[in-house]
Amino acid sequence: MIKPVLALLLAATVVACAESPTGRRQMLLFSDGEMSQMGGTAFEEMKKKMTINKDGATNRYVSCVADAITASLPPQWRGSWEVVVFQEASANAFALPGKKIGVHTGIFSVAKNADQLATVIGHEVGHVLAHHSAERMSVQSVAGTGTQLVGVLLGEGAGKETVMGLLGLGTQYGVVLPYGRAQESEADLVGLDLMAKSGFNPEASVSLWQNMSAASGGQPPEFMSTHPSHASRIKDLQRQLATATPLYQQAQARGIKPVCKR
Repeated sequence: MIKPVLALLLAATVVACAESPTGRRQMLLFSDGEMSQMGGTAFEEMKKKMTINKDGATNRYVSCVADAITASLPPQWRGSWEVVVFQEASANAFALPGKKIGVHTGIFSVAKNADQLATVIGHEVGHVLAHHSAERMSVQSVAGTGTQLVGVLLGEGAGKETVMGLLGLGTQYGVVLPYGRAQESEADLVGLDLMAKSGFNPEASVSLWQNMSAASGGQPPEFMSTHPSHASRIKDLQRQLATATPLYQQAQARGIKPVCKR
């Protein structure tokens, strides 16, 4: 019983001093170094498992948007982010600790222009900035179901699929562990401000989610889903435009005007 008690005491200490970008208290038991190592390892595995798109124009377009987003990050998050386009029909994208970004070609069916693609990439990078993967792994660890998470991913032990799911890559492994509503909403808001600072029109976030809603053909009621409904998501983004729009205008005034064309 001693180890679980110590783990809970440690968790309580960390929760008291860890805070998300929106002021939400978090449990973070894994260091940035550990998370970067896991993110890098997972990304290498994804590159082996999935088909990489080699089209030059498509890759330049995605990299243009991603580079503009990452250039406006806080200093500790800047630097070279690896961006890979995967030939996948699903309208999906992801970002991982360790400065990794993956974009599925299927996202172009809903992200019709660079501003809408910036909404998607900003959202995914928002998950990383808010330490959402570390938060989920910390909860698993304290629950007693993930005490060897780092070693599991770096090796070949049982539970590797669960670790990939916690990193946000469960779709490819049959273990879907979606981010919770609070984390999804937080990534929406962080990503919206981020894209605006990068010179992309934040109003495109609304049209992007309208496209998502149309493409989904309906979804379960919000109370039955771990994700916010498309409608509530759009309302939250519309409210956040009051903050994001001035950031966009300031970026434009400073000459930050990305020109990214597919």
